[in-house]
Amino acid sequence: MNDSSVKLNIRRRCQDGVAIAIAAATALAVPVSGSFGARAQAQTLSAEEHKADVSFLEIDKDITLRRMVVHNANPKGTVLFLHGFPETLYAWKNIALTLAGDYEVHAFDWPGFGLSSRPEVTRFSYAPRDYARVLYDYIRKAGIDTSKLTIYATDIGALPALLLAQEEPGIATSIIVSDFAPFDRPQYMYESLQSLKAGPSMDQARDHLNRNRDDILENVFRRGLPREAQFDVPREFQDDMLRAWSHGTITTADAFSHYYANFTRDQNYFESNLGRLEISVKVVWGEKDLYIKKEMGIELADKIGAELTLLPGIGHYPHLQNPKQTIDEVRAAFR
Repeated sequence: MNDSSVKLNIRRRCQDGVAIAIAAATALAVPVSGSFGARAQAQTLSAEEHKADVSFLEIDKDITLRRMVVHNANPKGTVLFLHGFPETLYAWKNIALTLAGDYEVHAFDWPGFGLSSRPEVTRFSYAPRDYARVLYDYIRKAGIDTSKLTIYATDIGALPALLLAQEEPGIATSIIVSDFAPFDRPQYMYESLQSLKAGPSMDQARDHLNRNRDDILENVFRRGLPREAQFDVPREFQDDMLRAWSHGTITTADAFSHYYANFTRDQNYFESNLGRLEISVKVVWGEKDLYIKKEMGIELADKIGAELTLLPGIGHYPHLQNPKQTIDEVRAAFR
C-alpha cells in the first residue's frame, strides 16, 4: 500500500472530537415489546466437517486483532467478513462454517470491538480511514490471495472496505456491501443516528450508550421488524458481545462514537473519489432497514453502476436475519 497517499492517508492519526447527541444513544436503547418470532436461520446451519479456529494476529505495536479462520484444504477462493455495530466476529461463525465446504473463510473483530485491541484515541482514531489501514494490514499479514478474494462488509465495516478499494484496486476481486452509510445523507438516516454527528455533548451521549448496553444488545437486531420477522441471535454470539463490550479501557460504544466523529470527512472523501473505485461491487440492502433507508443503497448502486439486491421483509442485519441469502450472495460472487 502507498502509505504516502495524501488524499486517503489511512495511517493518519485523527484527533478525537465532534459532538454527538444523547438522542442517538436513547434510540438504540429503547426496548422492543413482544416476544421473539422466527429465529435466525444461522442457528440451524451446520457444517460438521469444519472447525472455526479463533486466534490473534498482531497488526502493529498498537493493534492486535482477534480473528476467526475456517480452513479448506483446496479452496475455490477466500471470503473475508467484516462486521458492524455492536457485533463481533461471532456474527459470521455459522455462515463461515457453511461456506467452508468450498472456501477459506476469515473474519476479525475491528479495533474497539470483540477482543481486539482498544488503543487510546491519541494513538488510533477509530475512523473509517484507520479501519481501512487495519483491513489492508490484515489481508497482507494473513497471507490472503487477493486474486481470489471476496469481501463481504456490513454497517461500519463497509466504508473502510470501499475506501481501501479506491486506493488499492487489486485488494480483492469483488466486494459485497450491505446496509451502511456511504454518503452524508441525513435524510436517509434514522433520526437519532443523524445526531451522532452533530449533537451537543459527545461525552454524555457516549455515557448513555454505555449505561444502556443491555437494552442495545437485546433489541438492536429486532428494531423496525414486525413481530413475525423478529429473530434471536445465537447465544454464543450474544454472550460474546456482552463479554466484549467492556474489554479494555475503551468500550464498544466508545469505539462506535469515535468512528462517527470522523464519519462525515471520510464519507465526503469517498464520494468525491467514486471514479477511483474499480473493483466489482455488489450492493445488498434490507428493504425494511430502519437505521439506514434503502434509498441510500439505491443511490450508491446507481452512482457506481453496481448491481443492487433489495431484500423484502429484511432489516438492517441481513446476514443475521437471513443468512442463507448471504451465503448465496458470496457463492454468486465467485461465479
